[in-house]
Amino acid sequence: MVDDSMARRNSRHEIFALEYVKDLNGTRAAIAVGYSAKTADRAASRLWSNVEVRALLAKLTKKHADKLDLSAEKVLSELSSMGFSNMLDYIKATEEGSAYVDLSNLTREQSSAIQEVTVDAYVEGKGKHARKVKRTKLKLVDKIRSLELLGKHLKLFTERIEVGGIEGLADMIAAARKRANGRS
Repeated sequence: MVDDSMARRNSRHEIFALEYVKDLNGTRAAIAVGYSAKTADRAASRLWSNVEVRALLAKLTKKHADKLDLSAEKVLSELSSMGFSNMLDYIKATEEGSAYVDLSNLTREQSSAIQEVTVDAYVEGKGKHARKVKRTKLKLVDKIRSLELLGKHLKLFTERIEVGGIEGLADMIAAARKRANGRS
């Protein structure tokens, strides 16, 4: 009987871990294991804090990372490419003084920083003065977000939490200690 309940618990742990690594949604994973939608968030929290489940999650996460060839170095390199991208790397000047977007010789790193390319082709003017115009709009990824993530990794930014309402806390602790020592 004990072995049966232990096997069932281990099976729940495995199913939870397998479901969790799909989308990192603990509530959905707990529902998949059999918990009700009403209690799934609390069950997920309990399961996630279980040592056996954590070990399974670590193993599965590493397996997924290896399969996808993910590494901290690769992620940081990509963030760096995006964070340090520069619009001037994509724009070329003509002899007449106008500029155009040149995507023909982009490196892999430069390409990774592009979020969107929009090409509009239209006719400008009428009759014999009409001319075909092709306009290319280039939007790079959010540099600030990329640099923020790199800065956090390098611990360049420290977030402070201000705690209020502790005036007199030292006096209250001293009084409590005095009372506690008086009972001994």
